[in-house]
Amino acid sequence: MGDLKNDVLAKLSTVIDPETGIDVIRMSLVESLIVSSSGVAEYQIRPSSMFCPLAVPLSMSIINAVKEVDGVNGQQVKVVGYAKEVELNHMLGEYLNEIYGQDS
Repeated sequence: MGDLKNDVLAKLSTVIDPETGIDVIRMSLVESLIVSSSGVAEYQIRPSSMFCPLAVPLSMSIINAVKEVDGVNGQQVKVVGYAKEVELNHMLGEYLNEIYGQDS
């Protein structure tokens, strides 16, 4: 699964934080990436600040980028370090359920 993880990292390096113009990997906004043998990508998203105004669209961009990687069959995503992380995690969980038919 090392190749699949590298593919996910390569795709994530194309997701640019609109505030900084820097990709989410170089900014360390995606943490603890693990890709299982069944193709499930598990990771945390840490917005650049506790009150990041772009946390929702940036999280969606990250999820959608990972979704495009061949071999990824699901995602387990948790937003951390954000003032409204409970609400955002709930929303993202519903979205992941829609696209993968999974519970997050």
